[in-house]
Amino acid sequence: MLKKTKELKLARITVRGVVQGVGFRPFVYRLAHACNLNGWVRNTSGGVDIEVEGNAKSLKTFLRDLESEAPSMARIESIESTYCKPAGYTEFEIMESWNQIDKYQLVSPDIATCKECQREIFNSDDRRSGYPFTNCTNCGPRFTIIEDIPYDRPNTTMRKFTMCPLCQQEYDNPLDRRFHAQPNSCPTCGPYLELRDNNGNKTQCNDILSRAAQLLKEGKIVALKGLGGFQLTCDATDEEAISLLRARKHRSAKPFAVMLSNIEEVKKYCEVTPEEITLLQSAEAPIVLLKRKKTATGICDSIAPKNNYLGIVLPYTSLHHLLLHRVNLPLVMTSGNLSEEPIAVDNDEAFRRLKDIADYFLVHNRDIFSRYDDSVYYVEEGKSQSIRRARGFAPYPIYLPYKSRQILACGAEEKNTFCLTRDRHAFISQHIGDLENNETFEHFENTIGIYKRLFRITPETIVCDLHPEYLSTKYAKQISSEMNLNLITVQHHHAHIVSCMVENNLQDRVIGVSFDGTGYGTDGTIWGGEFLVADYHQFTRRGHLEYIPMPGGAAAIRKPYRMALSYLWTLLGEDISLEDLPVAGYKPGEPDLIKQQLKRKINSPLTSSVGRLFDAVSALLGICGEISYSAQATIELEMAAADHPFKGEAYPVVIAEHDGMKIVRLGEMVAEILHDIRNKVAITEISLKFHRTVAEMIVQMCRIISADIGLDRVVLSGGVFQNRLLQKLTLPRLRQEGYNVFIHHLVPCNDGGISLGQAAVANFITV
Repeated sequence: MLKKTKELKLARITVRGVVQGVGFRPFVYRLAHACNLNGWVRNTSGGVDIEVEGNAKSLKTFLRDLESEAPSMARIESIESTYCKPAGYTEFEIMESWNQIDKYQLVSPDIATCKECQREIFNSDDRRSGYPFTNCTNCGPRFTIIEDIPYDRPNTTMRKFTMCPLCQQEYDNPLDRRFHAQPNSCPTCGPYLELRDNNGNKTQCNDILSRAAQLLKEGKIVALKGLGGFQLTCDATDEEAISLLRARKHRSAKPFAVMLSNIEEVKKYCEVTPEEITLLQSAEAPIVLLKRKKTATGICDSIAPKNNYLGIVLPYTSLHHLLLHRVNLPLVMTSGNLSEEPIAVDNDEAFRRLKDIADYFLVHNRDIFSRYDDSVYYVEEGKSQSIRRARGFAPYPIYLPYKSRQILACGAEEKNTFCLTRDRHAFISQHIGDLENNETFEHFENTIGIYKRLFRITPETIVCDLHPEYLSTKYAKQISSEMNLNLITVQHHHAHIVSCMVENNLQDRVIGVSFDGTGYGTDGTIWGGEFLVADYHQFTRRGHLEYIPMPGGAAAIRKPYRMALSYLWTLLGEDISLEDLPVAGYKPGEPDLIKQQLKRKINSPLTSSVGRLFDAVSALLGICGEISYSAQATIELEMAAADHPFKGEAYPVVIAEHDGMKIVRLGEMVAEILHDIRNKVAITEISLKFHRTVAEMIVQMCRIISADIGLDRVVLSGGVFQNRLLQKLTLPRLRQEGYNVFIHHLVPCNDGGISLGQAAVANFITV
């Protein structure tokens, strides 16, 4: 390379962001050679350091292309450069990584198999033909195998595999796309598959994947060890296999995801937009909720009962690609667990926990360090929205519009995530799940430890929900006491609104509409239909839906018919007869007991929840009186109206005032719904009319609040806004009224986003 030292300059460059595990160093190596520059590049615990030496024009070209031509999976946050005296470098080299104790770097999520690796596994002449662990610097496992930073093989679960000479040659060659690909392997040296029955006995066969495919065609259930844990799979066209899986998994109605081999297959079963195709084929490869074609046959209706959408995912590992190719069928691909337990990750754990579900186990000997469920997204108005943020997205940070202290936010009880912050980064965990059993809570604690270590965070403050019985709240109180940390509690719906504000880079006050199922209120009641004026520091409750008793407390969530009866008798009087109403699910004599509960106020906490209102209407219409999964009644109510023309009137919206608080009164609406039921109005029409009414509630309340305080920014958050029909009705109406409307895209609007809002609020509270 360069021999002359005259007029040379040396640039010292630090690149921060997701720049490890994405082929960044070989990219720098090639770029330096192309620009005729000498020097070095190395990974550090804080990013990538570079020294390059050459003439001014070459250095300028290098710095320009360093950002503009970076690998597609790199996420560059900053490039800092200074000029120094030349050091007299005679070549460009890649140096060993430098471990810095106080520094941290961003970690790449796992990346779906790239096109080059796909071509190799299906090329009979390639040495990786049919190899289910094929990967390179552009794809493959990342976060699930990383134990510490810098991201080098000794810090991953791949350290126990010694590379063969050919793999080592690729790994050492800066011009090879497998240069320093830490999971690099092949059939000679890498992880290998085994097929075992549910007694743990090894199945002898010449081609493991072909045998697994045959078993699936025969109606068997196979537990497959994926990227972040085990998945349960069976033939999605086999009604008997699906029924068996539901019975064994204790998942009677909640939809299953389906893996299809390519976009052409997706188009056979679903309507799909260009934006949805892009999301399906992205490196993140989430499950995407797609509108099911009514004319499509093949995939069983029992995959997603009473649902107009299918959760579709494309193969995202070499193992998935090879299995789908051999089986040539749509496959159920669902988490390897019993309902509400965390996904199984270790082979022994899977044999123990899943032996009564799976007939066979397709396992391998590459360890998984972090449990990692599939992400779930959908697309509205051409933009993706998150329902569950995990594989492919976590642990990418959310960028904060302020510099944060080091804080641990423990999140909610259901759909739990936690959030750790430092500087301008909010590291929201992958989906943890519902903190209702020991396994999930242990997963919660262990994953906090992983994030604290990876991102070098030692929290000075811990924050939790107001609800005293949340396990995440109890954990926060215990840790704050043991470690002498500042403890801050944040109201649930304030956290929802601030979460949406953070990801939309909003800092001034907003009108916040927070609709969900359950959130502990400052008055000790159960909130969930809230109209707030909020910023990061504080909130004021300006309005809410009127309070309705929940007969039986949590039982009223599991049995929406209880809420239907409560709305009827609380708002319209105890004389309302059930004889000519389609409310179903209750046992003989139960309505009289519920009536007595309401009358005597026995175990009947008050709620303003919109989630419970949706449940009640669903049960009132005879759609869903008892649920087997969260929000089932609400989802089925939405599905009943989803294909109905968007026309017609809303039910009455009555807004009263009590002690300065705006209250949405619901009696007239419920009375008219009852009138429509008795006059045999179609359920589809009643459901749509109800959805339109909720949209009008939002518009009218925002109009009143805006007139009082002059705000035109409206933030929508809370799990109810996963209702796509409600979104389609609400957003245009608010925009017509002149409001700037902000919704979630990066984190879920459900309780999976709560931890981000908690962390932001806590940062602005003086302790």
